[in-house]
Amino acid sequence: MDIRTPDWVKDAVFYQIFPDRFARSTRVPKATHLQDWGDAPTFHRYQGGDLLGVVERLDHIASLGVNAIYFCPVFQSASNHRYHTHDYYQVDPMLGGNAALRELIDAAHARGIRVVLDGVFNHASRGFFQFSDLLEQGEDSAYLDWFHAGPFPLSPYDDARPANYEAWWGNRALPKFNTDTLAVREFLWDVAEFWMRFGIDGWRLDVPNEIDDDSFWQEFRRRVKAINPDAYIVGEIWGDAHRWLQGDQFDAVMNYPFTRPCLAHFGARTLDHSMNEVSGTGHVDPMTTEAFAARMTEVASTYPLEIVQAQLNLLDSHDTARYLSAVGGDATAHRLALAFQLTYVGAPCLYYGDEIGLPGGPDPDCRRAFPWDDEGSWDMDTLTLVRQLTAARHACPALQRGTFEVLHAQNDLLLYARTHLGSAAYVVMNTATRAQVASLSALPAGTYRDAVSGRTVQVASGAVLDVPGRTPVVLIRD
Repeated sequence: MDIRTPDWVKDAVFYQIFPDRFARSTRVPKATHLQDWGDAPTFHRYQGGDLLGVVERLDHIASLGVNAIYFCPVFQSASNHRYHTHDYYQVDPMLGGNAALRELIDAAHARGIRVVLDGVFNHASRGFFQFSDLLEQGEDSAYLDWFHAGPFPLSPYDDARPANYEAWWGNRALPKFNTDTLAVREFLWDVAEFWMRFGIDGWRLDVPNEIDDDSFWQEFRRRVKAINPDAYIVGEIWGDAHRWLQGDQFDAVMNYPFTRPCLAHFGARTLDHSMNEVSGTGHVDPMTTEAFAARMTEVASTYPLEIVQAQLNLLDSHDTARYLSAVGGDATAHRLALAFQLTYVGAPCLYYGDEIGLPGGPDPDCRRAFPWDDEGSWDMDTLTLVRQLTAARHACPALQRGTFEVLHAQNDLLLYARTHLGSAAYVVMNTATRAQVASLSALPAGTYRDAVSGRTVQVASGAVLDVPGRTPVVLIRD
């Protein structure tokens, strides 16, 4: 089995952006019926974020140590989340059109930041031309075999009647493609190739398991990698993904098996059970240090190291409650989880606003506007921690490419090692509310620096370290 993932992903820190809610630019003409920026988000209304707004905030993104951005869908659509694609070859005019994406890619690449787009290839929308033709022409449509439709007439809006076509989870707004049809396959592969040639650096694939056809994704990979062998292909698979990670389909998946233990352990004392039960993560039971260490060791060895190093590790996303809210607003739990995310094996992915402690419940509340004009609401301790740890990650090869080994896990105290060739980092997590003494006997003797506090730590035989409550320590050899 020949498994090769893009080398750059091993050194990446991702930032996920929901375009309608990140930033507005005055250079993009605006519709007149928008919500005020920062109003409570709704399922259907727009707040008017755009891609040039992202260009104008690249300084902030770069200051986080981010070197890759994953965008929720940007193509023309009649929805604020844009998972209802109308035209796969056009960036939504509300986002600035294709010219805005061109400017964004060029500006990001100039800063060493890669751009990954969301590919929604399982389903289209009622406004997609070929489906509109099917609605107009019925069984006489030239695109009859593009969808799973019939008997006629179809019912795209009247919930009192059967829809008579397959749609994503029964949502009539999202008719499912018939990917057994060669013309559909060629269309979707051409879309992937078009944007690769445009200059994007990879694809995040929406619900790819629902195109239940290995040959489709094998050809998708072949065509994408033929244009850019370093392109990143990451699938939204919530469970076991061995089927798609054999080296011939995806490079990695969104690592939700990473997410749940981080909620369960760091947020054990304050979990908002009612919120999690209606969020994408579902019910979460508290997890001890010992259980957490065992689970994260298992997660780190589920797939070959080449894949594990390319996994997209996330604490939250547009599909879940924000981590801070899911743990009952406990900022210490959030900071501990961020410290673990940024020092664990795989590519960390910050959801926009995580770095300033932006709260949010389940969809649509997890899609709040970024409060650019209200810095007083920003959690500066969290922002500082993120910047410290991404800087440490980029400076220490072990934090990017190292193996993961638990050295101690007991009584709310976790110690683990990341090692790679001659580089090493040792992370101590104290989840208790009281200070604890950690033995450093497992560390090689020498002088270390804590990337969080900046203090120097001398390690010799019998050395111990006082670790304040609810605090991470990241020791890197000077």
